[in-house]
Amino acid sequence: MQQNMLHTFHLPVMGLAFSIDSPLKVAQYGISSVLSLSDDTLLEQMREYYSGIYQKAFVPISSKEEDYRARRITAYLDLVDELVNLQIARMKQDQFEPGTKLTRYFTLLPDRSSLRVRYLQMLEEAAPAKKQQLQQELREAIEPGRIDVNIMTKLDRTNYSKEGEPLPQEFSDALSAFRGFARSTVQSAVVFSAGMNMRLFSYIEQFPEFIPDNEGNLRKQIIIKVSDYRSALVQGKIMAKKGLWVSEFRIESGLNCGGHAFATDGYLLGPILEEFKQHRGALQVELYSLFCAALASKGIHVPRTVPDIRVTVQGGIGTAEEQEFLMKHYEVNATGWGTPFLLVPEATTVDAETLQLLSKAKAEDLYLSPISPLGVPFNSLRGTSSEALKNYRVEKGKPGSPCVKKHLVSNSDFTKDPVCTASRQYQRRKLEELAAQGLPQEEYKAEEAKVLVKECLCEGLANTALLIAGMSKRASEKAVAVCPGPNLAFFSGVFRLQEMVDHIYGRFNALNQTYRPHMFINELRMYIDYWKNKKAEQMDTLTVKQQKYLQGFWQELLKGTAYYKQQASEVYAGNLEKQVLFIDELLEAEDQLLRSRLGATATA
Repeated sequence: MQQNMLHTFHLPVMGLAFSIDSPLKVAQYGISSVLSLSDDTLLEQMREYYSGIYQKAFVPISSKEEDYRARRITAYLDLVDELVNLQIARMKQDQFEPGTKLTRYFTLLPDRSSLRVRYLQMLEEAAPAKKQQLQQELREAIEPGRIDVNIMTKLDRTNYSKEGEPLPQEFSDALSAFRGFARSTVQSAVVFSAGMNMRLFSYIEQFPEFIPDNEGNLRKQIIIKVSDYRSALVQGKIMAKKGLWVSEFRIESGLNCGGHAFATDGYLLGPILEEFKQHRGALQVELYSLFCAALASKGIHVPRTVPDIRVTVQGGIGTAEEQEFLMKHYEVNATGWGTPFLLVPEATTVDAETLQLLSKAKAEDLYLSPISPLGVPFNSLRGTSSEALKNYRVEKGKPGSPCVKKHLVSNSDFTKDPVCTASRQYQRRKLEELAAQGLPQEEYKAEEAKVLVKECLCEGLANTALLIAGMSKRASEKAVAVCPGPNLAFFSGVFRLQEMVDHIYGRFNALNQTYRPHMFINELRMYIDYWKNKKAEQMDTLTVKQQKYLQGFWQELLKGTAYYKQQASEVYAGNLEKQVLFIDELLEAEDQLLRSRLGATATA
């Protein structure tokens, strides 16, 4: 499989539905995107929808059939792969005229792309025969963007037979999803996010698609989303010892991102990228050594050359200058742009009501919420229809959601089998328990609020696609939750694909008039706020362990701030005014940290 290098950005996975059909929108233009494999029911519904649009036969895969989850995933990916190839074939029949998809393909490319340069040469060519030859060469050079998939490794529910017996582990959610991808026709990559799952990682060895051929080529690749260098080293070594190669480490800001926010222990994006830059070569050599030894022990041909390891970064990028700096200074191969593309209907799937909310959102409308049933902070937007439905149920005295899909079940406080903390079943039992404790009114209300705040994300993050497809039937299918990152505050309105891509490449300005600090400053401020909130939560009962954690977090933030001060002239090379402002903002952040330092108040 060839690495698609036409564009220097990709669309990360967004919720369950927001990028569920992004490949059908952007792959034909050479842009890679990632869709979620969490919800097989949604994938089956989208397969039915697009089969109808493209007049393809649709044979449903019932949830009563054996291995239905993996089969649904394979069927949807096969359809998407087929349709993207059809789109490409049709595009190649277009003329090089204004407004055609063929013309758009080349005008979207970055300015430094050799393919775009050849396209401009073709436009200026006067000789008809030579021009026709160049046009044919351009058509032959067209490649689609990749259809990558995402698996949240920790969402690995055990599934049961009709008789209530647990099925073998290969039928768990994560392993079934992986099997569905492995058996599909798409030649792309699986992105593993949210940490390690050893039984999943071991399962990969069974699939030859992830083992190199005699030339060292892989039919399918592995991408691991990481928050720091240590995570990349640990997970890369685990894979290499199994004879599996990690083709890309996808670094994501812990807080300046959409969806679930997995905060680091104070490590900031700049220092993390610096560590990757300094040790990338050594990482590649170490993993290759383990990889070769594992392949040799299995009697598999060992590639003579060291396979590539791509390093990409995502989370809070907002300007062409930041894009350029990340690629030049830290030598990353590409970047991920998620949240801004929620405002681009040509790239993502967002219903009209939610799109209006997103297009008008200001900083105060975006917050790090406690709504996720997983207990992980979740970047959210105020005023969504999902929030309204949750509040309506509370007002009617029937809090919680009917738990249909059960992808986020995790709590066994009241039941033998895990249930979701956003479910009606759990919330009823939890509120009964609280009521029986005889808590003071103020304390009871605080504890009650922690229970009632949870939202059904299985439905909320999937429903936008059903609304657009006209497939929503129940009230719960009309309630949409959305998970933009804080970066949305600097973008307003709805954009065309051409405009957003041109913004990334510095050919258009999509930012609103809100003052926007550098992405490093934005992330630093988020981490300071996060640290202050953690400190406030724990101060009354601070243990030695908690104090050590908070102190280490604080020290990393100070170290990161000092690092950024050293990098100011590089961050804004040639712009003294912006350098001074950048340093001023760092000094302000540093002052906040010093004024809120932790005292020696811990108890054993």
